[in-house]
Amino acid sequence: MTDQLAKKPAEGDSPTSRQVLTFCLGAETYGVDILRVQEIRGWSPVTRIPKSPPHVLGVLNLRGSIVPIIDLRVRFSLERAEFTPLTVIIVLSITTASGRSEFGLVVDSVSDVVDIGTKDLKEAPNLGGKMNADFIQCLATVADRMLILLDVDALVGRDLLSLEPSALAGAA
Repeated sequence: MTDQLAKKPAEGDSPTSRQVLTFCLGAETYGVDILRVQEIRGWSPVTRIPKSPPHVLGVLNLRGSIVPIIDLRVRFSLERAEFTPLTVIIVLSITTASGRSEFGLVVDSVSDVVDIGTKDLKEAPNLGGKMNADFIQCLATVADRMLILLDVDALVGRDLLSLEPSALAGAA
């Protein structure tokens, strides 16, 4: 976990801070590295993929690319919510064993882009037991709110690997 806190900054980034796109799921605020964000778009219906995990809603065709769409509420075992005009899909880029891929996260709303000082990043506590929080990169406090920073590679890497390329190709 400490290695994730001390990630080498991308070219042009200040080594003392990083920019994070924040978004809400219920009452909690989460964040992802802004450099991973490809686009933010309003909710639109998806094409379902048979036998996909419950949190994989389906796929969208974005400018010729087939992009899996994941409902983050379902992925985190949160109560389902109706999709509203504020519901958005954050399209992110990840690195897998087979290279770079894109996927979309359905979230309640996007909040802001914030600068977080590296000194303000804290390791996530070890909650022990059967808690699977390997997708939590670290925690930070921003404007008196706890922000949970997500490791998008760990969050969806396994999900993308479980979707067979032949199933995705047929969905286009």
